[in-house]
Amino acid sequence: MTDASPWWTPHIHADRRPRLMARNAIAAALRGWFAERDFVEVTTSALQVSPGNEAHLSAFATEAIGPDASRQPLYLHTSPEFACKKLLAAGEKRIFSLGAVYRNRERGLLHHPEFTMLEWYRVAETYESLMDDCADFLALAAEKAGAKSFGFRGREADPFAEPERLSVAEAFMRHAGIDLLASVAADGSAERETLHEAVVGAGVRTAPDDNWADLFSRVMVEKIEPALGQGRATILYGYPVSEAALARPSAVDPRVAERFELYCCGVELANAFGELTDPAEQRRRFIAEMDEKQRIYGERYPLDEDFLAALAIMPQASGSALGFDRLVMLATGAQKIEDVIWAPVAGA
Repeated sequence: MTDASPWWTPHIHADRRPRLMARNAIAAALRGWFAERDFVEVTTSALQVSPGNEAHLSAFATEAIGPDASRQPLYLHTSPEFACKKLLAAGEKRIFSLGAVYRNRERGLLHHPEFTMLEWYRVAETYESLMDDCADFLALAAEKAGAKSFGFRGREADPFAEPERLSVAEAFMRHAGIDLLASVAADGSAERETLHEAVVGAGVRTAPDDNWADLFSRVMVEKIEPALGQGRATILYGYPVSEAALARPSAVDPRVAERFELYCCGVELANAFGELTDPAEQRRRFIAEMDEKQRIYGERYPLDEDFLAALAIMPQASGSALGFDRLVMLATGAQKIEDVIWAPVAGA
């Protein structure tokens, strides 16, 4: 038995309810925003043959039992992405999904095993258009929550200010003094030793078995992310290709991909791509990600062959996923994600 009263205790619920009502108002306003722009809301199945193929995503596994007692492994989706892209291949042009997704190994101030993701796609539009969408959503959430500013753990940002647009390479130089792209070849391949020397020089702790991606993540977590989204939101764009498994390479610099993340008050809110539509390249990247997952966690997830087939006819598009609960947190001043979830998952 825990010392704290459960969320359903009447006086606890009374304290939580204003934030939960703000959550509802923000969700309704987002749906209205999309409707005004001719987006179609879609609902995708939570059960998928593959939960996603990124090395550090952990899924909930289950199985379907048929009438003949046959068993098929299935997973709760970590994102509606694969299903949404199949809908783009089917002919949809502007779609959005606002619903529950599931991620294992995640629980904390900003993480919950079941959370709400807003995901939206624009066919034949650039990923820069999604940057403008994100700015709109910050202002919309603040307006509906009656907030003049966003805050989290001592950091504040103006949700009505135009977000700063900062490249990953610029962020590494500004906040860590590291020339990140010096360790990335023209074909997008990454060179560990060059980055390792720079990371050590920046005073960031490393481990002997760190690969290039590990080093990149260490700098991001220790030096970059805490500095982002202060005063106003930050759009961090131009990730190295190796850190953007589902994004197409930039036409300006093939070392980086059309990927950006939105940060506010040091909190990551959204992840967006100019979508990769080459099924052979996507397969290669997925296999590399699953090899890395096998190395770290001792497991791998199957590939969704239908998804790879759909990529062959999917039009050029841009898409983004935004953590809806985190947006509500910042708009309402909540300090933990469970304060803005109507009925949190049971747990310690």
